Amino acid sequence: MATLAAPIKVDAHTDQLISHTAHFLGRSKKDIVDQAVREYIDNHRDAIQEGVSNALKQLDGSLGASVSVLTGVSQEEIAALGGIDETR
Repeated sequence: MATLAAPIKVDAHTDQLISHTAHFLGRSKKDIVDQAVREYIDNHRDAIQEGVSNALKQLDGSLGASVSVLTGVSQEEIAALGGIDETR
């Protein structure tokens, strides 16, 4: 798997926690954040999978369904606002 460096932004307090943790464990901040994210995902895998499954159930191949999933606006609300031209 190729490594891609992508900056992330955290608030000052979180950055300080990461810095202290890295210092006292003798690791880099990057390693601390990497491990923390992996552990978070492992600990919340069921909820993530449920969210993905729910989103996929809502998709029917239409543009309206995609907009609904991405925006959180129901297809009924989209229709009430004028709908989406599915011919594009």
